[in-house]
Amino acid sequence: MCRPTAALCAALCAAHLCAAARIQLLNHRPVIGVLAQENLPGDQFARGSSYIAASYVKYLEGAGARVVPIRINRTEEEYANIFNSINGLLLPGGDVDLQKSQFSRAARIFYRLALKANDGGDHFPIWGTCQGFQQLSVITAHKNLLTLTDTKAVALPLTLTPAALSSRVFRGFPKDLLQSLIEKNITSNFHSWSLSVQNFSRNAKLKRFYKVLSTNSDGKKEFISTMEAYRYPFYAVQWHPEKSSFEWIDKPGMIHSTAAVAVCFYTASFFVSEAMKNQHHFSSAAEEERALIYNFSPVYRGADAIFVQNYYFD
Repeated sequence: MCRPTAALCAALCAAHLCAAARIQLLNHRPVIGVLAQENLPGDQFARGSSYIAASYVKYLEGAGARVVPIRINRTEEEYANIFNSINGLLLPGGDVDLQKSQFSRAARIFYRLALKANDGGDHFPIWGTCQGFQQLSVITAHKNLLTLTDTKAVALPLTLTPAALSSRVFRGFPKDLLQSLIEKNITSNFHSWSLSVQNFSRNAKLKRFYKVLSTNSDGKKEFISTMEAYRYPFYAVQWHPEKSSFEWIDKPGMIHSTAAVAVCFYTASFFVSEAMKNQHHFSSAAEEERALIYNFSPVYRGADAIFVQNYYFD
């Protein structure tokens, strides 16, 4: 029987120690920022100047993260302090000007901070959903390349690209769930604007930065529905994984099947696992407690509201 040499034993021990160190570096108490946006026109429940739909908060909490609301109309210094305290950023869906709103201003600030941090080896992930997807495309391209599509309140299957199966977003999905994404109408689309495949392909900045993972079509125009950055932990979906579990308005496109709910969990779980790789933290436990969403109460807006509950902020 062969026995390992002393050198081999030392190498194995070193490998185990490195693996243990990597595990210890994971942050099992991730805090993710969700960016607020200007109140929707005509919202009778609105208080203050901005809101966050509660479904995005629940989406992250259901995967093991805590949430800090990032309010609009703050200084760059305040945003930098928040950035250095949180472990990731979610840009939610909604309806604001992607170039002139306070939402877009804050998103650009955090985007620049995240680029610089990641370039320096500080893993900071960003996730964009629907409007968040669009905002990331506008920031990266330095222009608005969105085009109108007939995609308001419709559920669609994803047309996965060859890159999808090896992508960071999808490679951890169970095979049967990926099959459901391909074959079934389980991704909720509630948008009038999309990034067409044609416009994406014609823009060098977008092509260099993002890998296309899935596309969709409204019957006339093909558009990008899922993408991830090549070099950065930035992810974007034009569809709404969170709605299947946490929004209940009775409209076409709202899917609550087992597979749709599973997609909600797996996308959230993936993003939270990315946030766990970040080691940012608040200066004290008291500061962290003051910042958390737990200090605010969501407002129930009724069963016929596009967002069942909203958090409102000054």
